[in-house]
Amino acid sequence: MDEMRTFAERVRGLAPAPWEHEAELLRGLYDAQLGSRHADLAARWMQSQGTGFYTIGSAGHEGNAAVAAALRPTDPALLHYRSGAFYLTRAAQCGSKDGLRDILLGVAAATSEPIAGGRHKVFGRHELSIIPQTSTIASHLPRAMGVAFSMNRSAKLGVPSPWPADAIVVTSFGDASANHSTATGAINAALHASYQGLPMPLLLVCEDNGIGISVRTPDGWIRQAYGQRPGLRYFDADGTDLDAALSMATEAATFVRRNRRPAFLRLRTVRLLGHAGSDVEAAYRSPAELAADEELDPLLGTARYLLGAGVTADEIIELYEDKRAEALRIAAEVAGLPQLTSAEAVAAPLRFPEPDAVAEALPRRTPSAELLTLSQSINRALSDVLASYPEAMVFGEDVGRKGGVYGVTRGLQKAFGPARVFDTLLDEQSILGLALGAGVSGLLPMPEIQYLAYLHNAEDQLRGEAASLKFFSQEQYANPMVLRIAGYGYQKGFGGHFHNDDAIGVLRDVPGIVIASPSRPDDAAAMLHACAAAARSSGTVSVYLEPIALYHRRDLYDDGDERWLTPYPEDPVPIGRGRTYGDGTGLTIVTFGNGVPMSLRVAARVPGVRVLDLRWLAPLPVEDLLREANITGRVLVADETRRSGGVSEGVLATLIDHGYTGRLARVTSYDSYVPLGAAAHEVLLSEHTIEKAARELLS
Repeated sequence: MDEMRTFAERVRGLAPAPWEHEAELLRGLYDAQLGSRHADLAARWMQSQGTGFYTIGSAGHEGNAAVAAALRPTDPALLHYRSGAFYLTRAAQCGSKDGLRDILLGVAAATSEPIAGGRHKVFGRHELSIIPQTSTIASHLPRAMGVAFSMNRSAKLGVPSPWPADAIVVTSFGDASANHSTATGAINAALHASYQGLPMPLLLVCEDNGIGISVRTPDGWIRQAYGQRPGLRYFDADGTDLDAALSMATEAATFVRRNRRPAFLRLRTVRLLGHAGSDVEAAYRSPAELAADEELDPLLGTARYLLGAGVTADEIIELYEDKRAEALRIAAEVAGLPQLTSAEAVAAPLRFPEPDAVAEALPRRTPSAELLTLSQSINRALSDVLASYPEAMVFGEDVGRKGGVYGVTRGLQKAFGPARVFDTLLDEQSILGLALGAGVSGLLPMPEIQYLAYLHNAEDQLRGEAASLKFFSQEQYANPMVLRIAGYGYQKGFGGHFHNDDAIGVLRDVPGIVIASPSRPDDAAAMLHACAAAARSSGTVSVYLEPIALYHRRDLYDDGDERWLTPYPEDPVPIGRGRTYGDGTGLTIVTFGNGVPMSLRVAARVPGVRVLDLRWLAPLPVEDLLREANITGRVLVADETRRSGGVSEGVLATLIDHGYTGRLARVTSYDSYVPLGAAAHEVLLSEHTIEKAARELLS
């Protein structure tokens, strides 16, 4: 109640100000601002009662209601975590009276919360065209860039888009996050595209409160960093002044909509109530600083306009008190609602695709008796996917005109055109962000990361954005993707860490993604078909790992035998099923990738050995693994990834978890980066090592 009395006293001391827009709009925006403020206060009350679990609020940022008012409710929005007033304004635009309840359901982690279902507190709702984002240090900006890029691309491809033709994308972030490489990379990528004449209808809204948790942003830094960027129209508005913010936001949105070019809107704000409920601002801010921000409270700024529009101080205070009562009433109601109560329920949106759905969505295939290399087979499969799905696109560094560093995409741009097969700038975060935006916009992106080592520059776009979207939206949103990555070791004449990388532990740790690791040419094509079908039918994110050293391999046992060439496949390969070679009863070698031909050569020399190619590293082919292990009672895992964090750890754990009691051993690559030249053979898994371990197990 002290907060209530303070607000009332301040309102009574305000001077009226003239409002330049519609009076009804003013009342609506004030209602949204009040709802946002009281949601923050209610969240802290809920926390004190043990019924609320999120207290990062929007207090002081309520000027973002003006940004929502300047846009259309069909403009997709990717928002950061101080967007309460934007959310409530958008909800009102769409005729929803449940916006405040939505927010507090999220605070309560209630399963009835409409977007994440109690998994997290996010701003998102499908009916409002608000795509949920955790917005960790601007991680959503690459996706926002990708959505903006995809609007025009959908029309070019004749593919229905979820957004109107003249829609624009809005994304918001803080002044501290504006310094993160994710933000700077996404903005650079947007300007890079726009510079080439590509439509990029992206409104970047930096809500600048001058502080990132406890660290000050230098005065004037945002203007210095973004105010004079070539190709980026810059707007500046006072977010504590609703009239000025609405005018400038409208001007910015109009510019983006008419010109289909990016714009940057700096919305000056203040941060009230601290960073979050646990934040003690007095530890790093002076009383004078805190008092100065309180005088700039955007609710007081809006109250001045209400006074100027003929609303009395008593009415303004009554509206404030009524909204406070409404928020506390809703908070009490949602506090007792059911929450997620099982691991299965929490992880339900992360389940792997259903086999029947994948089978029904498989692309048309053109079987051929011609013998193909791995590279040729992948190329043919990409061609089939592009021919079958008009929404499919292949893109990345050097994939277009050049046809890829190893020729894997050769001829595809000529066959399908530069709108569907194209080169990107050299930035893995932006490549994945483009794919994320394309996927959520109804397209089927098949981006390429040129080398596995390059993925590590952009891992959070997979972990934090791609894999999490269905989790945070209960599958209302998905970003289907087939991410092709050239990787592993054993390249001849072109070595070193960045071109021979076997570190895939970061992928195996991401819940919900499919990891394909083909070895044979026919498997490679069939598995790529399966990944594309899973993306199309189930919104699946697949990582498709291509062993560089096998791209052009022709022989298996002897020079000239051409035993590593295969016809183009007719039969599909189900996700999560392995492939067995041989019928030995003494030992099962479990392997994948480059380990397959090495293990097959060992099996040819060592009697009683069968080989299981896992093919899929997630989900692992558990049924096949257990069957082949129990047939022989001896298992050797031949793993070309590292001993620590490698695939073998998961294989051994799976066997033990399922009650396997036979003998076990593993051989792996060394815990090391891959050096240049012949020294690489000292740290990589070798055929000799596999054979030695196999003979020891059999003895």
